[in-house]
Amino acid sequence: MRKLNILEMNRLSVEQFREAEKMPLVVVLDDVRSLYNVGSVFRTCDAFCVEAVYLCGITATPPHNEIHKTALGAEDSVSWCYFATAEEAVKSLKQQGCTVYAVEQVEGSTKLPFAPSSLDPRPSAIVLGNEVKGVHQHVVDLCDDCLEIPQFGTKHSLNVSVTAGIAIWEFFRQFIPLT
Repeated sequence: MRKLNILEMNRLSVEQFREAEKMPLVVVLDDVRSLYNVGSVFRTCDAFCVEAVYLCGITATPPHNEIHKTALGAEDSVSWCYFATAEEAVKSLKQQGCTVYAVEQVEGSTKLPFAPSSLDPRPSAIVLGNEVKGVHQHVVDLCDDCLEIPQFGTKHSLNVSVTAGIAIWEFFRQFIPLT
C-alpha cells in the first residue's frame, strides 16, 4: 500500500465546500471552554460536511490561534454562529423544524449506535456540553431526546471533541450510507 499525496485526495477548496451539499446536522457547543476542543469539532464538522456549528456561552469564536491550531482552517469552511446561551440556540433550531438531541448521560437515553428508524427525518442538531459539567440541565430539558455513547471502562466520560466525532459519525453513517 502507498499513502496518497495531497493532490490524490481530491480535497475541496473552501469555496467548493461552501457550495457542497451538507449533512442536515448542526453541532451546538454549550459552554465548551477549551479552544482546542472547539477547533477539533470544527475539523470534524468539515470532514463530514456538517451544516453548521453553533457556539454558545463561554465557547470561544474564531478567529483565534488556539482554535486554528486544531481546526487547520475548518473554522473558515464550516458555517458558524454565536448565541449567548445554548438555550437560545436550541429554541432557534426547534423553530426551524430541527430535532434536537443532547449528547448526555440521562435516564432513558438512546444509546449509540441507534437504528435508522430511530432518527427523525427532519434536520437534526446535537448539543455537546462543557468539559466538566456536560450539557446544562435546562438545555437537556429543551431537547427532543438524549443520545448516549455506551462506555464500559472505569471512566464515565469522553473528551467533548471525541464525543463529537463519534456522534457526528453516527449521523453521517445514518444519513449518507457508505457504498
